[in-house]
This record gives sequence, structure tokens and C-alpha cells, in this order.
Amino acid sequence: MEIRFVRPTIELRDKATGFRQEFFDNGEMIINGSELLDKTENYDDWLKAVTDNMSEETVSPDWVVTDTFFVLDETDRIIGIIDLRHTLNEFLKDFGNCGYSVRPSERRKGYATKMLRHILGIAKDTGLNVLYLSVERSNEPSVKTILKNGGIYERSFEFEGEQADVYKILL
Repeated sequence: MEIRFVRPTIELRDKATGFRQEFFDNGEMIINGSELLDKTENYDDWLKAVTDNMSEETVSPDWVVTDTFFVLDETDRIIGIIDLRHTLNEFLKDFGNCGYSVRPSERRKGYATKMLRHILGIAKDTGLNVLYLSVERSNEPSVKTILKNGGIYERSFEFEGEQADVYKILL
């Protein structure tokens, strides 16, 4: 099971649209770590926003510098998406430095664990020494993924009526 991280490009438009649609077809309207791919109808607009947010000079004034990656399998199919936020603003303090999702048809195959492990190296290379992640308590697979990657419970909070926990991973 090989994976590779690639930055979003115009060439990935059709694959990204299919990736997004699979979540919706499964009744999932939120794609964690997608930098609002789930909320943006036009891929080109989303691509511009994601590209702008990669640089201090062009990042949206209400956001933070963020690297977003599609995760491809050996057949170049998008199996996941993951982002890395270099800093945390007031809004993100409960949500952490990283979000990720695996497409519904590819879950429970170990992809999330590999994705998170890989992003830890990227985070360290950017100068971070700790990565914060949040997860709803009801999302047991994601809790296990975080724990497998060295997650240490930090604190709890409530968001939209659901209990969530913040974990840290020392880099």
C-alpha cells in the first residue's frame, strides 16, 4: 500500500470532484482537512484559495499558512486529503494543526495512519515541534489513528453540541 502526497493542481480537477462527490453520496457533508473543498462548488476557486494559503504573502487575512495535499494510491486515485496549518489562530486553537479525511470506500485499510505519520515529517521540516489535532469522541477510528501516531490527550471541548478532544503529538 503505497501512498504519495501531491499538491492540488488543475489537472486533478476531475479526480477531486469525484473524491468530493463520494463523501456526499455517502451522506457526509464535511470533508475534514479539505480546506473547504466540501463547501466550495467551483474547483478552480478552491484551488486558488488553497494555493494562496500556502504563502505568508497571499494567505487569506482570516486564515493561517496551510499546506494541503491530496493523497494518491498506486493507481493515482485520490484516497485522501490532509492539511497542515503552520500556526493556530484563535479559531483554530480547538481544531489543531492538521485535519484529514479518507474517502469512504478506502477506509479501514490503514491509509489514515500512514497519512498522519507522513504529515508529521512534513510538520517537523516546517519547524513545528508539536502537532495538535482534535477529534470528536464518537470518531473512534480517528482517535485510534492519532494514538497510533503518538497522540497524547491534552484537553476536551464541546463543538456544536458534540464532545471533542485535543491531542498533541511531539515531533
